[in-house]
Amino acid sequence: MKVRRPAAKRRGVVRKSRRTAIDRLREICLALPNATEKLAWGEPTWRVRGKLFAQLDDHHHGADHLAVWLPAPLGEQETMIFTDPARFFRPPYVGQRGWVGVRIDRRPDWTEVAKLVQQAYGLVAPPSRRPMR
Repeated sequence: MKVRRPAAKRRGVVRKSRRTAIDRLREICLALPNATEKLAWGEPTWRVRGKLFAQLDDHHHGADHLAVWLPAPLGEQETMIFTDPARFFRPPYVGQRGWVGVRIDRRPDWTEVAKLVQQAYGLVAPPSRRPMR
């Protein structure tokens, strides 16, 4: 029996490996000035000058999602959750301080995720490090 290889391999084409949602989130976070990654509470977190602006939620305490937790401007958490509860949620521990959970496991709009990460970064970054608008 002859085993057929995928067409891409037969023609010598090397396919790029697919980036995972975590890889894409990491790329977005680390593209910001002075952003660093630190493992905390068993999950990757991203910081600027030691201040947390994003935290991965990889099925935290058995949750059914892969998400990122981000600080949001005053009042936006409630609006986001009300508008799209399938994508946004109030995360444990930090939700009472206005942070929002953003699911990244259901074909997210990565442009929107990047904007939310940049917004979160701007809320905690020193004024000299905030991106220009």
